[in-house]
Amino acid sequence: MYPMHKRKWLKRTIGVLLIVITAVFFIICNILVDVALVPETMEQTEAFGEITEESMEALVHTDDIQINQAKAANETNAWLAQAQSEKLSVTTSDGYQLIGRVFFQEKESHKWVLLLHGYTGWKEELYPIGYEYAEQGYQVLAPDLRCSGESGGDFIGMGWTDRLDNLLWLNYILKQDPEAEIVIHGQSMGAASALMMTGEKLPQNVKAVVSDCAYTDVYHMFQKQIKEWFHLPAFPVIDGANLVLRLRGGYDIKKASAIEAVKQTRIPILFIHGDQDVFIPVDMARELYKAANGEKELLIVKGAGHAQAQYKNPEGYYTTVFSFLKNFIKKG
Repeated sequence: MYPMHKRKWLKRTIGVLLIVITAVFFIICNILVDVALVPETMEQTEAFGEITEESMEALVHTDDIQINQAKAANETNAWLAQAQSEKLSVTTSDGYQLIGRVFFQEKESHKWVLLLHGYTGWKEELYPIGYEYAEQGYQVLAPDLRCSGESGGDFIGMGWTDRLDNLLWLNYILKQDPEAEIVIHGQSMGAASALMMTGEKLPQNVKAVVSDCAYTDVYHMFQKQIKEWFHLPAFPVIDGANLVLRLRGGYDIKKASAIEAVKQTRIPILFIHGDQDVFIPVDMARELYKAANGEKELLIVKGAGHAQAQYKNPEGYYTTVFSFLKNFIKKG
């Protein structure tokens, strides 16, 4: 048995160690939240630059993808040079200004598409897809999501806060055109956000969703990335980071689930994924497809990496998209 004074010393020492360990743990969690979800911090972090470089290297680099991407860029630039467009802004319920751009058809059309970009992306990345929709007679609305591009924000929403922000863009469309038939087409985080939106009470004008390389839920995505990017154990780091995010950012990544949303909806969904995607496993597309309750279709593009399906096989991609949508979009 330790003497009384030694036991007291031991308890104090253990108590101090626990406090230090807890403080260090939450400092690490705060840093992870900043590096993953606060753009200003990302840009100043050497590790994030290395992650971005590794991410680019991990994409599929083949001649056909590069040729198709260059062709799409030329067609898109020609469209942008003559398209009638307007810059838009809306204000979120927590006071942030979001910026978007709408591209109008010269002839009257009730077909609309809302394009949602991916993690750390911006609206211009989806303009090539917007061009293809415009060619099919759609009015095109492409916003910068919260904390991305020209839009304000505190933390990247990973699709979850965005699912509510995006209702503001739906409201804009309906004010312009109460007869609008709307497609929500998202890529990566934008696709997950589009799917999360289906768990909300959406206007009947939303006729279909196109989900290009979405993840099932944010918690499992972070579990995967924290191991690959930071070489840290998923537990308890993810849960600690989530607590920090709830306190600082006001949302819970455990609730941010696309797969739970698609279980609740009858909105038709087309799921697209590249079979060489190393960021969001193709099995997530299969899980989402299996869980969806409405009319659905699954397109797996061979040889495509993350968000590369439209460049690996543009004909197959757009033929599938517009053949699927033709079943639900009736008005010209």
